Amino acid sequence: MKSSDDVTPIGIGQSAPRKEDRALVQGQGSYSDDQSLPGQAYGAVVRSQHAHGLIRRIETAAALAMPGVLGVYTGEDLVAAGQRPQPSGVLAPNRNGSPLRWPSWRALAVGKVRHIGEGVAFVVADTAAGAREAASQVEVEIEEMPAVIRASEAATPGAPVVHDEFPDNVVLDFHYGDSEAVEAAFAAAAHVTRLPIVSNRIIVAAMEPRASLGSYDADSGHFTLRHACQGAHGSRKVVAHMLGVEESQVRILTGHVGGSFGMKAHPFAEDLCVLHAARDLGRPVKWSDTRSESFLSDTHGRDHEMTIELALDDEANFLALRIAGVGNIGAYLTQGGVFPPAVNQMKNLPSVYRTPLLQVDTKCVLTTTNPVGAYRGNGRPEANYYVERVIDLAAAELGIDAVELRRRNHVKPQELPFTSAGRMVYDSGDFTALMEDAMRLSDWDGFATRREESEAQGLLRGRGIGQYLEVTGAPGAETGSVRFEPDGSVTMITGTLDSGQGHASAFAQVLVAELGVPFDRVRLIQGDSDELTAGSGTGGSKSLVASGRAIIEAAAKVVEAGRKIAAHELEAADQDVEFAAGRFTVVGTDRGIGLMELAARLHEGLELPPGLPTTLDVRHVHDGVPSAFPNGCHVAEVEIDPETGVCQVVRYTAVGDFGTVINPMLVEGQSHGGVAQGIGQALMERTVFDTQGQLLTGSFTDYALPRADDMPPIAVGNHPTRALTNPLGAKGCGEAGCAGSLTSVMNAVTDALRPFGINHIDMPATPERIWSAIRDARATRQAAE
Repeated sequence: MKSSDDVTPIGIGQSAPRKEDRALVQGQGSYSDDQSLPGQAYGAVVRSQHAHGLIRRIETAAALAMPGVLGVYTGEDLVAAGQRPQPSGVLAPNRNGSPLRWPSWRALAVGKVRHIGEGVAFVVADTAAGAREAASQVEVEIEEMPAVIRASEAATPGAPVVHDEFPDNVVLDFHYGDSEAVEAAFAAAAHVTRLPIVSNRIIVAAMEPRASLGSYDADSGHFTLRHACQGAHGSRKVVAHMLGVEESQVRILTGHVGGSFGMKAHPFAEDLCVLHAARDLGRPVKWSDTRSESFLSDTHGRDHEMTIELALDDEANFLALRIAGVGNIGAYLTQGGVFPPAVNQMKNLPSVYRTPLLQVDTKCVLTTTNPVGAYRGNGRPEANYYVERVIDLAAAELGIDAVELRRRNHVKPQELPFTSAGRMVYDSGDFTALMEDAMRLSDWDGFATRREESEAQGLLRGRGIGQYLEVTGAPGAETGSVRFEPDGSVTMITGTLDSGQGHASAFAQVLVAELGVPFDRVRLIQGDSDELTAGSGTGGSKSLVASGRAIIEAAAKVVEAGRKIAAHELEAADQDVEFAAGRFTVVGTDRGIGLMELAARLHEGLELPPGLPTTLDVRHVHDGVPSAFPNGCHVAEVEIDPETGVCQVVRYTAVGDFGTVINPMLVEGQSHGGVAQGIGQALMERTVFDTQGQLLTGSFTDYALPRADDMPPIAVGNHPTRALTNPLGAKGCGEAGCAGSLTSVMNAVTDALRPFGINHIDMPATPERIWSAIRDARATRQAAE
């Protein structure tokens, strides 16, 4: 066997290939719907065809009489079996100090339905087709009630009440800031810019629709759930709570995850249904979503109506920023549902600017629509979008160059550490230099020529710059364990969970840098809750920050134990043995032993005297690290056909500060994906309900996602400054592409339309919306003439 010092390592800063790709391109992936168990039955959900109404009757006899049908379960059956509502999550306070209200959310509706597609019954049969056919035979009588779709309407007196215990439909009335000081700053301002602005509702549309496979061991009373999630440890906790059992009675197994973007951060109703049915029937039960059903059953993203105001002095320095509005949380509150319109706005609105004062007033409001959960960035892209749009509008109103206005108000490197108006302490960054890097890479000075070329073709060309700063999710306790296997491989165990980000390679590169073990012998376990002691899951761009520290600390314990064992083998004192590049050596000599060789000897039965470690394996948990602050600047150029309203992004530049870059290839890929999602929201994604809550954009026939030909070439650059909040110096990059693309693309659209006197257009800037804005502007101009 080769020792670790015989292999050239792949370490930090190299574009190592993704470890999982070979299996995936060969069709050997194991996603949720790929998993099956002997003797499994199949489930189908009976979904409400009304958005709001009282359940008067559920008739199951016809379905139960069909061949192969094993059971039909209602919400009442699950309650009788001891199932509980989802547990409460974040406990943000109301402005009066009272706690956040938490509506009851059960796996199947009890007494009332509150959004189109809500589950009212679960049918199990020997075959999937049989279950679906039987589900169509369940008769559900619902007394329809008025629906309410927009949060601003739901928050008005007399609106339909979604949950009787909350007659005003408000679950959180959030306030942050010194209102008197902010008001005084606005009163003294030389100029105030005010902008009503919307962040449109998004269908998450992950590549892999959800699926669940539940089994139950009657002898041990142990449940096993195989499903896609963002953290097996956290998923087990929620599932155990809802089942009313101890966490030790639940095991979560997750294989490959085909995209999540926050949507799979919490268990869903179907997970609890398959577990209940598996226990009742004594056999595994599987449920698989369809794409059209996922539009009705998944959580959605965004959906905020805000008004943002910026106060400036007579030299265009920012004095205060305030935002007020409503966030639509849908029919139920997800684990982090109030973060985007409330808490994360507070943290992220100050961005890269030294605005002294901030005020946030947001109501999180119930409506009869799909619950709104986390979606890539979970409030961070929206906050940056709001502030970048109001800055661009302020520059236009004042006749100041938008770049100069940003530069004038940047937090300067010499001001770090800097406490923002959102009480975040920025530890590192050079925001002006990064912006200038983005301008150079985008060929900023050549834009005038490109605009003339577009005009010659009858097209409007616009350019938008958008900066951003994200406050990453603050990681909680995190598993970081290392195990040396008998076959010569090394296993890492972490509590985050990969949904396409490439954790296996990036985390292996961290371990290689610390221990010098061979890159190709390192494997990663994340999706088995029985292997985890802790884990805050993936989300908020925190995976590398959290797991990286846990891996580094675990590696230090490996070295500590290995030094003692190596000292015995090399007949030296512990203090005379040093470790570097995967090898223990006696100081001042050529005597040494590789870490991998030492692990092999231990597995072969190496005899050691009492008092020495007997293994190099480490089970480690760290207690969390502070947030980091990835930031960047994107520059987009668009072309608009004024006769049709069609808008195309034709040029794109993204420069980011992600601290220590572990794998440049993965960072670039994450940037591309985030930019695509931002372009989708900015230009085409639009979720539409009718007045009775029916989803009109319920399939890809009516809901547009960006395709390859909608994407421009993307120039990606890095301007790293090392984070001081974690030992890796990393900041996270998973949501940055989305945070920069909303701002830059919409600023570019407005820039192109400004000759018509159009200073703002809400997302999505569809051809219809752009064409209508141009038509209305032309009509206004003609009337004035």
